[in-house]
This record gives sequence, structure tokens and C-alpha cells, in this order.
Amino acid sequence: MKSRPLSRRRFLEATAVASAPFILPSGILSAKVKPNDKISVGFIGMGIQNRGLQNRFMADSNVVAVAVSDCDTTRRNSARDRANKRYQNNDCKAYNDYREIINRKDIDAVCIATPDHWHAIQTVEAVNSGKDVYCEKPLTHNVHESVQVMKAVAKKKAILQTGSMQRSSREFRVACELVRNGVIGKVKSMAVNIGNAGIPCDLPTEKEEPGLDWNRWIGPGPMRGYSSVLSPRGNHGHFPNWRSYKEYGGGMVCDWGAHMIDILHWGLGVDDSGPVATIPAENPKALKGAQLVYDGNIPMMHGTGMGSSFYGSEGRVECHRGRIGLWLGDKFIAGRTGGDRNVNLSKELDKLESEFLKDAKVKLYRSNGGHIPDFLNSMRTRKKPCTHEIIGARTSIACHLLNQTYYNHTAIKWNPKKNTFAAGGDPAWLTREYRGEFKV
Repeated sequence: MKSRPLSRRRFLEATAVASAPFILPSGILSAKVKPNDKISVGFIGMGIQNRGLQNRFMADSNVVAVAVSDCDTTRRNSARDRANKRYQNNDCKAYNDYREIINRKDIDAVCIATPDHWHAIQTVEAVNSGKDVYCEKPLTHNVHESVQVMKAVAKKKAILQTGSMQRSSREFRVACELVRNGVIGKVKSMAVNIGNAGIPCDLPTEKEEPGLDWNRWIGPGPMRGYSSVLSPRGNHGHFPNWRSYKEYGGGMVCDWGAHMIDILHWGLGVDDSGPVATIPAENPKALKGAQLVYDGNIPMMHGTGMGSSFYGSEGRVECHRGRIGLWLGDKFIAGRTGGDRNVNLSKELDKLESEFLKDAKVKLYRSNGGHIPDFLNSMRTRKKPCTHEIIGARTSIACHLLNQTYYNHTAIKWNPKKNTFAAGGDPAWLTREYRGEFKV
């Protein structure tokens, strides 16, 4: 089995598609799709992330991109033109207001890649309108939103895939299977290295430019003046830094925690629960050093660098994109832990699987052809995909609890069954003030 490391760049690369004209069939329905139906998709938020996702969806001949939405005129028109060029027609429509997509009855699914503070609102509205959802990570902006997303998806029996695509990458699955099958003994502790907690937004105000609906970009968040750091105009080649600010994102704790904490949850087997406590960093001004604590008094330390690590009674497993390592005792056994992360890992993964997982009792979910194909397959089978709503919501909750521990420098005891504090927290930390009509 060949495996290439799943870098963000590679995940976003456009896939070559056939150039033959494509005619949109009149039988596309918004009801649950049948095995041979074309799937019509609308895209919400057309920045760098959704440009890549749009290309990935359109690479599937059974998918039709029928609508795009963005509050930036240049971005939405470019996304519309990209789809129409692909299909050699003018059928894809562009909207400033994403609700134009939500309200269309001919759309089966939406792909959401807006800033984090929009995710849950748009997801719940889409689900309530009868659509399936692919939503970028983190799935939510606070704990309240995580609960609402889980409720909405369950009520409507929708399919939701969270964009924590590392679960569709072989190195992360192998790492977690090593842990789940006891190769390193009993897990004693974990480490997540992902960057800092969120910070307050204090950016200077800049002059607004024509072609951007700034009120709609802000949406449910606190109103402030325009900043090109938050929303650089037009099509650009970088990931904007709104994600650092807690009003619109959650710092790297949410941005990368939705990847790396997610993998630690997978390896520990806590997808349907999560942490039971937090421990603050010693320094009240620190943005690293706090801990999440799981059943069995298993701590997860938030530290520097990048990656996920499991420390067991018999050894340890470390994993990152394009890297994996197994140690038994202090001896390195197999893997690759340094060098170019774009080097093929098939040889190392084959060795780990053949030597340690050949007769594994625990075999974890294998995505059907990749993260987006897995979502599309689930739309047809109605079986939950790789990172369904419970996984995405509970990983988000862990990220939010870690951030709240930094924001308030307070130890928390958490009840994951009731999704509420057992001790040490304020219910106001679980939600936020929503501006105007934008609520979930």
C-alpha cells in the first residue's frame, strides 16, 4: 500500500479534471442522494481553503458545484468562474449572502470554510434545511455551539464531515492503532504541540474598500473596524490571521488542536467523551503549559513544536504529518521522525503494520479514498463518515476548555456526559454574545 504524507499543501492541490462539457441533469434533488445520483454542492466562504476544497470536490465526476458564496466580490466571482469553466456552462451562481445557498432546494450538500466564528451557525442552518455538510475544523467556536451541532445533526439524520483530515492519513491511523492495540502498554500521558492559545483582537482599523461586505464578514462576532489581517482582499495565497484572535478563531489551540488533539482522542479512544479536567499553566500570562486531563488521570500537556505524542508504560508513539516514530523503552524501533515531511512513508508504515499490527484486534476507521470521497460515500450510504459530528464537536470542546483555562487561569472539572462544568467554571465561558440576527 502506497502512502504519501498528507500535507496541507498537497490536500489543497487542484486535481486535473476532464475538459469535456458537462450538462447539469435536471434530476438533482436535495433529498438524500441515491447511489447513482449526481451530488450538487454549494460552497460557503471562498478563501484559500475552500478554493482547494472546491477543486477537490469538482474532481469527482459525480459532483456538481452549483453555487458559491463569499462577502468579497472578487473571491465569489472567481469561484463561480472556476466552476463554470470546469463544466463549460454558466450554471454556477455566486451570492453575497450564504443563506441564498442554504435556501436552495436543489442543493444536496454545502462545504463551509468560513472563519471559525461562523461555522456552527452555517452548519446548523444547512442541516435544518435538509442538507449534508462538510465543515472545516474546528467545527465550532464554543461549547454551546458543539452541543447545538450534535443535536441538529441527530435530529435531521444528516451527514456531517469535519475537515480534520488527518484521520484520512495512513501515518496517523497506524500511530493510533499502535496505541489502541497496546504496543506501548498502558497510556500514561500525552503531549500536543500546536502553538498558542487565542488572544484578544486589538488590530488597528483600516479604511474599508469597495467590494467587501464587512458587516457580513463580522456576522455574529463583535463589530470592529476593517482589518486586512482579518480579511485580506481578493484571492491571496496565505491563511489569514483571524485564527489567532479569540473573537473570530481560537488561536492555534483551536486551529491546530482540531487536528492534533483530535488524533490524541482517536488513539486514546475517547471520541464520544473527552477530557474530565484541566490544569492551568503556572504563569497566569502563559499561552502554553496548561493540561487537559482524561479518565484514568491521563494528562495531555500543551507544549511547543508540532505533533501528537503518546507515552505508555512500555514505550511511546509520536506522529506528525509525514512523520511517525515508535520507541519501546528507550530504543527507537521504526519510523521516520525527521527530515523532509514530503518523503513517502510507505516503507516505514509497512514495517510497523507487519511487525506490530498483523493480528491487531483494534482496527480503526479507514477513509473511503480520502477525506472528501469518504464524505461523498457517506452521503450515499448514510453511514457516519471518518470525522462525523460527534468527533468534530467533542474535539472542539476539548480545544475550547483548554483555551478557557488560559483565559481564566483556572482549573476546571468537566462532565463530558452533560457537557457542563462539574466544578471550577462559569457557564458564561461556554457560549458568547451573538450580534444581531446571527445566533445558533
